[in-house]
Amino acid sequence: MRSVLADNERDGDEPTALADLTDFQRDLLWAFSHENARKGTALKADLAAHYIDEINHSRLYQNLDTLVECGLVAKRARDRRTNEYSLTEAARRALEARRAWQAEGDAT
Repeated sequence: MRSVLADNERDGDEPTALADLTDFQRDLLWAFSHENARKGTALKADLAAHYIDEINHSRLYQNLDTLVECGLVAKRARDRRTNEYSLTEAARRALEARRAWQAEGDAT
């Protein structure tokens, strides 16, 4: 079975595999794939319906920062207090490859 990878290289490190991410981090990427360029609070609201426990501020932003460091999410200042997050091309390709991999499994 092949791994689904993001194409980024971080200072010579290996690319980040989606399989190496936590479920929560993959859920964040999935939420971005439906509507890109989001504020953290909007993502939190979308995911809240799927999680029994409340998603606290710290968990959300620590995981967003990790995805930024992995090259899967881009972060930019929207205004003085708000950041906006969006998928990178590497994340889009990795998510598309994962969808194709899942479709292969569904077909068998």
